[in-house]
Amino acid sequence: MNALLTTTLAVLGALMGRIRTGWAQRGTQTGASTLELVILILGLITVATLLVATLTAAVKSRTDQIN
Repeated sequence: MNALLTTTLAVLGALMGRIRTGWAQRGTQTGASTLELVILILGLITVATLLVATLTAAVKSRTDQIN
């Protein structure tokens, strides 16, 4: 497995664990603050960026092998 893909999956797992913990601690509170939403969105953008970089590297590597 590609090292970058492994890193991406590890980061995604950590973010998902953090989200689960945060939601569990909220208890009966409803809604999310603006700061929480911003942090969540930035985390998702980071994961998406890492995923795109991983896929681009994998495709480039495979294309180089074919050529």
